[in-house]
Amino acid sequence: MSKQENLILPKDFPQLKNDTFLRAARGEEIEHVPVWCMRQAGRYLPEFRESRAGKDFFETCQSPEACCELTLQPLRRFPFDAAIIFSDILVVPQAMGMDVQMVAGKGPTFPEPLKEPEDLQRLQVKVDTAKELGYVFRAITLTRHKIEGKVPLIGFSGAPWTLMSYMIEGGGSNTHSKAKRWLYQHPEASHMLLKMLTDVIVEYLLGQVAAGAQALQVFESHAGILGPAEFKEFSLPYLRDIARRVKDKLKEAGQDVPMIVFAKDAHYALEELSQSNYEVVGLDWTIDPLSARERIGGKVSLQGNMDPCALYAPKERISDIVKKMLEGFGTRGYIANLGHGVYPDMEPENIGAFVEAVHQHSKQMIKQI
Repeated sequence: MSKQENLILPKDFPQLKNDTFLRAARGEEIEHVPVWCMRQAGRYLPEFRESRAGKDFFETCQSPEACCELTLQPLRRFPFDAAIIFSDILVVPQAMGMDVQMVAGKGPTFPEPLKEPEDLQRLQVKVDTAKELGYVFRAITLTRHKIEGKVPLIGFSGAPWTLMSYMIEGGGSNTHSKAKRWLYQHPEASHMLLKMLTDVIVEYLLGQVAAGAQALQVFESHAGILGPAEFKEFSLPYLRDIARRVKDKLKEAGQDVPMIVFAKDAHYALEELSQSNYEVVGLDWTIDPLSARERIGGKVSLQGNMDPCALYAPKERISDIVKKMLEGFGTRGYIANLGHGVYPDMEPENIGAFVEAVHQHSKQMIKQI
Protein backbone atom coordinates (compact mmCIF):
# COMPACT_ATOMS: atom_id res chain seq x y z
CA MET A 1 0.00 0.00 0.00
CA SER A 2 1.39 3.41 -0.96
CA LYS A 3 1.91 6.15 1.63
CA GLN A 4 -0.77 8.25 -0.08
CA GLU A 5 -3.35 5.43 0.18
CA ASN A 6 -2.45 4.94 3.83
CA LEU A 7 -3.39 8.60 4.45
CA ILE A 8 -7.03 7.76 3.91
CA LEU A 9 -7.16 4.84 6.34
CA PRO A 10 -8.22 5.72 9.89
CA LYS A 11 -5.25 4.05 11.57
CA ASP A 12 -1.60 4.64 12.45
CA PHE A 13 -2.23 8.34 13.06
CA PRO A 14 0.78 10.44 14.08
CA GLN A 15 1.16 10.89 17.84
CA LEU A 16 -0.54 13.96 19.32
CA LYS A 17 2.01 16.58 20.39
CA ASN A 18 -0.30 19.20 21.93
CA ASP A 19 -3.22 17.81 23.95
CA THR A 20 -3.90 21.03 25.91
CA PHE A 21 -7.36 21.42 24.35
CA LEU A 22 -8.39 17.86 25.28
CA ARG A 23 -7.09 18.25 28.85
CA ALA A 24 -8.92 21.55 29.33
CA ALA A 25 -12.12 19.95 27.99
CA ARG A 26 -11.84 17.36 30.76
CA GLY A 27 -11.00 19.95 33.41
CA GLU A 28 -7.43 18.72 33.85
CA GLU A 29 -4.33 20.80 34.60
CA ILE A 30 -2.83 22.78 31.72
CA GLU A 31 0.21 25.01 31.15
CA HIS A 32 -1.79 27.59 29.20
CA VAL A 33 -5.44 28.08 28.27
CA PRO A 34 -6.07 26.48 24.86
CA VAL A 35 -7.62 28.57 22.12
CA TRP A 36 -9.30 27.98 18.77
CA CYS A 37 -11.93 29.92 16.79
CA MET A 38 -15.22 28.86 15.31
CA ARG A 39 -14.94 29.43 11.55
CA GLN A 40 -11.15 29.68 11.88
CA ALA A 41 -10.94 28.27 8.35
CA GLY A 42 -12.75 31.04 6.56
CA ARG A 43 -13.04 33.99 4.24
CA TYR A 44 -10.93 36.29 6.42
CA LEU A 45 -7.87 34.40 5.10
CA PRO A 46 -6.68 35.44 1.62
CA GLU A 47 -5.44 31.88 0.98
CA PHE A 48 -8.95 30.56 1.79
CA ARG A 49 -10.53 32.93 -0.75
CA GLU A 50 -7.92 31.90 -3.30
CA SER A 51 -8.54 28.16 -2.73
CA ARG A 52 -12.30 28.62 -2.98
CA ALA A 53 -12.39 31.01 -5.98
CA GLY A 54 -14.89 29.93 -8.64
CA LYS A 55 -15.75 26.66 -6.90
CA ASP A 56 -19.17 25.52 -5.72
CA PHE A 57 -19.33 25.51 -1.91
CA PHE A 58 -20.84 22.04 -1.46
CA GLU A 59 -18.55 20.58 -4.13
CA THR A 60 -15.66 21.83 -1.99
CA CYS A 61 -17.27 20.18 1.07
CA GLN A 62 -17.36 16.90 -0.87
CA SER A 63 -13.65 16.99 -1.70
CA PRO A 64 -11.57 15.48 1.15
CA GLU A 65 -8.39 17.09 -0.25
CA ALA A 66 -9.98 20.57 -0.38
CA CYS A 67 -11.45 20.23 3.14
CA CYS A 68 -8.10 19.06 4.47
CA GLU A 69 -6.26 22.02 2.91
CA LEU A 70 -8.81 24.56 4.22
CA THR A 71 -8.67 23.02 7.73
CA LEU A 72 -4.86 23.26 7.80
CA GLN A 73 -4.56 26.84 6.45
CA PRO A 74 -5.20 28.65 9.77
CA LEU A 75 -2.77 26.31 11.59
CA ARG A 76 0.02 27.44 9.28
CA ARG A 77 -0.56 31.03 10.38
CA PHE A 78 -1.53 30.81 14.04
CA PRO A 79 -0.61 28.59 17.03
CA PHE A 80 -4.19 27.39 17.61
CA ASP A 81 -4.60 24.51 20.06
CA ALA A 82 -7.24 22.70 17.98
CA ALA A 83 -8.47 22.43 14.40
CA ILE A 84 -12.06 21.92 13.30
CA ILE A 85 -12.74 20.02 10.08
CA PHE A 86 -13.92 22.24 7.21
CA SER A 87 -17.49 21.20 6.37
CA ASP A 88 -21.04 22.51 6.83
CA ILE A 89 -23.95 21.62 9.09
CA LEU A 90 -26.30 21.32 6.09
CA VAL A 91 -24.64 18.18 4.76
CA VAL A 92 -27.06 16.30 7.06
CA PRO A 93 -30.28 17.51 5.34
CA GLN A 94 -28.54 16.75 2.03
CA ALA A 95 -27.87 13.19 3.19
CA MET A 96 -31.58 12.91 4.02
CA GLY A 97 -32.45 13.70 0.42
CA MET A 98 -32.96 17.49 0.43
CA ASP A 99 -31.45 19.75 -2.21
CA VAL A 100 -29.33 22.53 -0.65
CA GLN A 101 -27.47 25.14 -2.68
CA MET A 102 -25.12 27.91 -1.62
CA VAL A 103 -26.37 31.03 -3.42
CA ALA A 104 -23.96 33.95 -3.72
CA GLY A 105 -25.08 36.93 -1.65
CA LYS A 106 -27.92 34.92 -0.11
CA GLY A 107 -26.33 31.95 1.63
CA PRO A 108 -27.66 28.41 1.93
CA THR A 109 -30.92 27.86 0.07
CA PHE A 110 -33.36 24.92 -0.08
CA PRO A 111 -35.28 25.20 -3.39
CA GLU A 112 -37.98 22.88 -1.97
CA PRO A 113 -38.25 23.38 1.80
CA LEU A 114 -40.59 21.34 4.01
CA LYS A 115 -43.96 23.12 4.10
CA GLU A 116 -46.40 20.70 5.73
CA PRO A 117 -46.04 17.49 7.81
CA GLU A 118 -46.76 15.29 4.76
CA ASP A 119 -43.49 16.61 3.27
CA LEU A 120 -41.63 14.46 5.81
CA GLN A 121 -42.38 11.53 3.50
CA ARG A 122 -39.85 13.01 1.07
CA LEU A 123 -37.04 12.47 3.56
CA GLN A 124 -34.80 9.46 3.72
CA VAL A 125 -35.34 8.11 7.24
CA LYS A 126 -32.64 5.44 7.31
CA VAL A 127 -29.49 7.14 6.10
CA ASP A 128 -26.39 5.14 5.26
CA THR A 129 -23.95 7.73 6.66
CA ALA A 130 -20.89 5.90 5.29
CA LYS A 131 -22.37 6.20 1.79
CA GLU A 132 -23.99 9.64 2.00
CA LEU A 133 -21.42 11.38 4.24
CA GLY A 134 -18.34 9.27 3.62
CA TYR A 135 -16.63 12.30 2.05
CA VAL A 136 -16.63 14.00 5.48
CA PHE A 137 -15.15 10.88 7.08
CA ARG A 138 -12.44 10.71 4.41
CA ALA A 139 -11.67 14.42 4.93
CA ILE A 140 -11.28 13.82 8.68
CA THR A 141 -8.98 10.82 8.18
CA LEU A 142 -6.82 12.62 5.62
CA THR A 143 -6.60 15.76 7.79
CA ARG A 144 -5.77 13.74 10.90
CA HIS A 145 -2.76 12.29 9.04
CA LYS A 146 -1.70 15.58 7.45
CA ILE A 147 -2.00 17.55 10.70
CA GLU A 148 0.87 15.34 11.91
CA GLY A 149 -0.26 15.35 15.54
CA LYS A 150 0.21 19.12 15.84
CA VAL A 151 -3.19 19.64 17.52
CA PRO A 152 -6.43 17.64 18.00
CA LEU A 153 -9.05 17.61 15.24
CA ILE A 154 -12.66 18.48 16.09
CA GLY A 155 -15.61 16.98 14.21
CA PHE A 156 -19.08 18.55 14.36
CA SER A 157 -22.75 18.53 13.45
CA GLY A 158 -25.65 20.92 13.54
CA ALA A 159 -28.24 20.14 16.23
CA PRO A 160 -31.74 18.85 15.33
CA TRP A 161 -33.69 22.09 15.96
CA THR A 162 -31.19 24.21 14.01
CA LEU A 163 -31.30 21.82 11.04
CA MET A 164 -35.10 21.55 11.23
CA SER A 165 -35.32 25.35 11.09
CA TYR A 166 -33.22 25.52 7.91
CA MET A 167 -35.19 22.69 6.29
CA ILE A 168 -38.50 24.49 6.84
CA GLU A 169 -37.40 28.12 6.37
CA GLY A 170 -35.54 27.22 3.18
CA GLY A 171 -32.50 29.20 4.31
CA GLY A 172 -31.52 31.82 6.87
CA SER A 173 -34.24 33.78 8.66
CA ASN A 174 -34.63 36.58 11.18
CA THR A 175 -37.85 35.36 12.79
CA HIS A 176 -37.77 31.59 12.03
CA SER A 177 -41.56 31.96 12.01
CA LYS A 178 -42.17 29.18 9.46
CA ALA A 179 -40.21 26.67 11.54
CA LYS A 180 -41.73 27.89 14.82
CA ARG A 181 -45.21 27.63 13.30
CA TRP A 182 -44.57 23.88 13.07
CA LEU A 183 -43.76 23.71 16.80
CA TYR A 184 -47.13 25.28 17.67
CA GLN A 185 -49.33 23.84 14.87
CA HIS A 186 -47.67 20.46 14.30
CA PRO A 187 -45.88 19.45 17.53
CA GLU A 188 -46.11 15.71 16.76
CA ALA A 189 -44.65 16.12 13.27
CA SER A 190 -41.98 18.42 14.73
CA HIS A 191 -40.92 15.73 17.21
CA MET A 192 -40.96 13.16 14.41
CA LEU A 193 -38.58 15.29 12.33
CA LEU A 194 -36.35 16.05 15.33
CA LYS A 195 -36.11 12.32 16.12
CA MET A 196 -35.23 11.52 12.50
CA LEU A 197 -32.49 14.14 12.56
CA THR A 198 -31.20 12.91 15.94
CA ASP A 199 -30.79 9.35 14.60
CA VAL A 200 -28.77 10.56 11.60
CA ILE A 201 -26.65 12.94 13.72
CA VAL A 202 -25.73 10.17 16.20
CA GLU A 203 -24.51 7.92 13.37
CA TYR A 204 -22.76 10.86 11.70
CA LEU A 205 -20.84 11.83 14.86
CA LEU A 206 -19.86 8.21 15.56
CA GLY A 207 -18.61 7.96 11.97
CA GLN A 208 -16.49 11.08 12.50
CA VAL A 209 -14.85 9.57 15.60
CA ALA A 210 -14.20 6.30 13.73
CA ALA A 211 -12.59 8.41 10.99
CA GLY A 212 -10.28 10.13 13.47
CA ALA A 213 -12.08 13.08 15.11
CA GLN A 214 -10.68 13.61 18.64
CA ALA A 215 -13.50 15.85 19.92
CA LEU A 216 -17.04 16.69 18.76
CA GLN A 217 -19.05 19.90 18.80
CA VAL A 218 -22.82 20.13 18.35
CA PHE A 219 -24.01 23.51 17.05
CA GLU A 220 -27.48 24.61 18.19
CA SER A 221 -27.05 27.91 16.36
CA HIS A 222 -30.76 28.81 16.45
CA ALA A 223 -31.34 28.11 20.16
CA GLY A 224 -31.94 31.77 20.94
CA ILE A 225 -34.98 31.97 18.70
CA LEU A 226 -36.79 29.65 21.14
CA GLY A 227 -38.15 30.65 24.53
CA PRO A 228 -37.17 28.61 27.61
CA ALA A 229 -40.25 26.35 27.44
CA GLU A 230 -39.85 25.59 23.71
CA PHE A 231 -36.12 25.00 24.18
CA LYS A 232 -36.85 22.46 26.92
CA GLU A 233 -39.33 20.64 24.70
CA PHE A 234 -37.87 20.85 21.20
CA SER A 235 -34.11 21.25 21.65
CA LEU A 236 -32.75 20.08 24.99
CA PRO A 237 -34.07 16.46 24.95
CA TYR A 238 -32.46 15.90 21.55
CA LEU A 239 -29.16 17.51 22.54
CA ARG A 240 -29.07 15.20 25.58
CA ASP A 241 -30.06 12.17 23.55
CA ILE A 242 -27.24 12.79 21.04
CA ALA A 243 -24.58 13.04 23.75
CA ARG A 244 -25.90 10.03 25.69
CA ARG A 245 -26.14 7.76 22.66
CA VAL A 246 -22.76 8.78 21.22
CA LYS A 247 -21.09 8.30 24.63
CA ASP A 248 -22.71 4.90 25.20
CA LYS A 249 -21.54 3.62 21.82
CA LEU A 250 -18.02 5.00 22.30
CA LYS A 251 -17.83 3.47 25.78
CA GLU A 252 -18.60 0.05 24.28
CA ALA A 253 -15.58 0.53 22.02
CA GLY A 254 -13.44 1.73 24.95
CA GLN A 255 -13.26 5.26 23.53
CA ASP A 256 -13.65 8.59 25.29
CA VAL A 257 -14.06 11.68 23.13
CA PRO A 258 -14.94 15.05 24.72
CA MET A 259 -18.15 16.63 23.43
CA ILE A 260 -19.00 20.34 23.29
CA VAL A 261 -22.51 21.79 23.03
CA PHE A 262 -22.87 25.33 21.70
CA ALA A 263 -26.43 26.63 22.02
CA LYS A 264 -26.18 30.24 20.88
CA ASP A 265 -28.21 32.78 22.90
CA ALA A 266 -29.62 30.07 25.21
CA HIS A 267 -28.31 31.78 28.35
CA TYR A 268 -31.61 30.88 30.06
CA ALA A 269 -30.66 27.18 29.82
CA LEU A 270 -27.10 27.23 31.13
CA GLU A 271 -27.86 25.01 34.13
CA GLU A 272 -29.69 22.44 31.97
CA LEU A 273 -26.93 22.44 29.34
CA SER A 274 -24.30 21.79 32.00
CA GLN A 275 -26.20 18.61 32.96
CA SER A 276 -26.61 17.23 29.45
CA ASN A 277 -23.74 14.69 29.13
CA TYR A 278 -21.37 17.14 27.41
CA GLU A 279 -17.93 17.84 28.87
CA VAL A 280 -17.93 21.41 27.57
CA VAL A 281 -20.59 24.10 27.21
CA GLY A 282 -19.82 26.78 24.62
CA LEU A 283 -20.97 30.32 25.41
CA ASP A 284 -21.80 33.32 23.26
CA TRP A 285 -20.74 36.84 24.28
CA THR A 286 -24.08 37.74 25.95
CA ILE A 287 -23.14 35.70 29.05
CA ASP A 288 -20.96 37.10 31.82
CA PRO A 289 -18.03 34.69 32.48
CA LEU A 290 -18.21 34.99 36.27
CA SER A 291 -21.92 34.33 36.49
CA ALA A 292 -21.60 31.43 34.00
CA ARG A 293 -19.00 29.85 36.30
CA GLU A 294 -21.30 30.25 39.30
CA ARG A 295 -24.34 28.86 37.50
CA ILE A 296 -22.67 25.69 36.23
CA GLY A 297 -21.12 24.95 39.64
CA GLY A 298 -18.01 23.26 38.25
CA LYS A 299 -19.98 20.51 36.46
CA VAL A 300 -18.44 21.14 33.04
CA SER A 301 -15.67 23.04 31.29
CA LEU A 302 -16.63 26.24 29.48
CA GLN A 303 -15.70 27.54 26.03
CA GLY A 304 -15.98 31.03 24.59
CA ASN A 305 -16.99 33.78 24.64
CA MET A 306 -15.29 36.86 23.23
CA ASP A 307 -17.46 39.03 21.01
CA PRO A 308 -16.15 38.48 17.45
CA CYS A 309 -16.47 42.24 16.91
CA ALA A 310 -13.89 42.81 19.67
CA LEU A 311 -11.36 41.67 17.05
CA TYR A 312 -11.92 44.96 15.21
CA ALA A 313 -10.21 46.68 18.14
CA PRO A 314 -6.51 47.66 18.08
CA LYS A 315 -4.17 44.86 19.16
CA GLU A 316 -3.41 46.33 22.63
CA ARG A 317 -7.13 46.59 23.31
CA ILE A 318 -7.62 42.96 22.18
CA SER A 319 -5.00 41.96 24.76
CA ASP A 320 -6.87 43.83 27.52
CA ILE A 321 -10.23 42.30 26.55
CA VAL A 322 -8.69 38.80 26.57
CA LYS A 323 -7.09 39.39 29.99
CA LYS A 324 -10.43 40.45 31.47
CA MET A 325 -12.16 37.43 29.91
CA LEU A 326 -9.55 35.06 31.35
CA GLU A 327 -9.91 36.64 34.79
CA GLY A 328 -13.66 36.04 34.59
CA PHE A 329 -13.44 32.41 33.53
CA GLY A 330 -10.28 31.41 35.38
CA THR A 331 -7.75 29.11 33.75
CA ARG A 332 -8.99 25.63 34.78
CA GLY A 333 -11.68 23.87 32.75
CA TYR A 334 -11.72 26.62 30.16
CA ILE A 335 -11.15 26.83 26.39
CA ALA A 336 -10.82 30.32 24.89
CA ASN A 337 -12.85 30.99 21.77
CA LEU A 338 -15.09 33.62 20.23
CA GLY A 339 -18.78 33.74 21.10
CA HIS A 340 -19.54 33.03 17.44
CA GLY A 341 -17.59 32.46 14.21
CA VAL A 342 -14.88 34.72 12.79
CA TYR A 343 -16.40 37.36 10.48
CA PRO A 344 -15.20 37.43 6.84
CA ASP A 345 -13.82 41.00 7.00
CA MET A 346 -11.57 40.31 10.00
CA GLU A 347 -7.87 41.20 9.79
CA PRO A 348 -5.83 37.98 10.11
CA GLU A 349 -3.28 39.85 12.31
CA ASN A 350 -6.03 40.53 14.86
CA ILE A 351 -6.79 36.79 15.11
CA GLY A 352 -3.07 36.33 15.75
CA ALA A 353 -3.19 38.97 18.49
CA PHE A 354 -6.16 37.18 20.10
CA VAL A 355 -4.37 33.79 20.15
CA GLU A 356 -1.15 35.33 21.43
CA ALA A 357 -2.96 37.22 24.20
CA VAL A 358 -4.73 34.06 25.40
CA HIS A 359 -1.47 32.12 25.60
CA GLN A 360 0.54 34.95 27.15
CA HIS A 361 -1.94 36.06 29.83
CA SER A 362 -3.00 32.54 30.78
CA LYS A 363 0.63 31.38 31.25
CA GLN A 364 1.21 34.32 33.61
CA MET A 365 -2.00 33.63 35.52
CA ILE A 366 -1.18 29.93 35.93
CA LYS A 367 2.33 30.76 37.21
CA GLN A 368 0.81 32.97 39.91
CA ILE A 369 -1.51 30.26 41.23
